[in-house]
This record gives sequence, structure tokens and C-alpha cells, in this order.
Amino acid sequence: MIEPLVRKKQRASKIYSLLKRIYPYSKYYLYYTSPHELLVANLLSDHCTRERVNIVSKKLFNKYDSLIDFAYCNIDSLVEDIHSTGNQNEKAEKIKQACLIIVEQYSGVVPCSIDDLLNLPGVGKQIAKCIMSEIYNIPTIVIDTRMVRIMKLLGLTRSNDPKKIESDIMGAFEKKVWLKLSHLINDHGRAVCVERRPHCRACVINQLCPSSYV
Repeated sequence: MIEPLVRKKQRASKIYSLLKRIYPYSKYYLYYTSPHELLVANLLSDHCTRERVNIVSKKLFNKYDSLIDFAYCNIDSLVEDIHSTGNQNEKAEKIKQACLIIVEQYSGVVPCSIDDLLNLPGVGKQIAKCIMSEIYNIPTIVIDTRMVRIMKLLGLTRSNDPKKIESDIMGAFEKKVWLKLSHLINDHGRAVCVERRPHCRACVINQLCPSSYV
């Protein structure tokens, strides 16, 4: 039975309110203090845990104090500095080249349009959307694997097509909560709605989830 859009929006609103109550300090999971640091942290996160990235990033950002430091760095030194994140040679090259492009083509300002961001080495749609929302407050939703899994469990999308999934989620939730929603879902997916065995009995939104076994 297809849930009417009005009821889906009402349920989505309740889900958001409950998650926000449980995770009041929810925020983006990678450490950064500036736009270019967010870019670098995301480039480091490919096939690497957030814990490892945050450990490496904090030391890295103390050594490379600015965008220019990354743009004109010694590539061998950067490779060594990030080696524990894996695939360090490719990551170092992407970081250096992306920062160099920003310095030389964008006057040292991380661009805000998705087209410009996608032209940077290593930047895919999800990283671009992350920068747009985190740095420039442009409403968007990061559709990662955790978001897709939990939204399907909640019955807020049934599609396997990324564009349709994004459309379904944006249609269910108010635009003003899109950014915060991404953080809340990430936290909830790590703490309660874990992939292998969701803790449905401990879940604050289990009564609103059609997949709950409670």
C-alpha cells in the first residue's frame, strides 16, 4: 500500500524531531575548521575510517596551515604525512592539485557551485554537496550508503536510483532540515540502526519504522 505524501511528510517530521532530541549535538563527522580543510578531509576519507581520518587531519592541518601550503607542498612529504589513510600517493596528488586549482583559478576561495566543485580532482557529487551545505548553507542532502539504507528501512524511499532516492527524501522532509538530517541519520546509523543488526528495541523511532521488529 502506497503511503500518501501528506502522511509521509507527517511521519518524516516526527522522525526528524525524535532524532534531533536524541542527538542534539549532531554535526558533520569529519574534523575541519575551514573550507579547504573540509575538502582535504573528504579526500582523505576515501576507503578510510572517520576515526583514522580525524586523527591524521588534526596533525595535518597543524602542519599545513593554509590552502597555499597544500597547493605548493612537497608531494613526497604530503604522501608520508597521510600514509596511514591508505592509497596515499593518489590522495596526495588529488589534494595538491585540487588546492592548486583553487589558488590559481578561484583566487584561493573554495567554489560554491556544484559544477566548479566537480572539476576539482577527486571531488564527486557527494563531496561537492557536502561542501555546498556545510560551508555555504545551500540546502542539500548527502545520499551516502547509510542514508539510503535507513531511508529504505523507514519506507521513505523504495527506489535504487540515486536521483529518485534524493527526490523522495527531499520531498518528505522540509528543506530547512536537510543538512541536519544527514548528520542525524549518520549518528543514528552508527549508534542504533547499525547495518548488520539494527537495535530496534532501543530505537526512538521504532514506532514510525515499518521495518522495526518491535
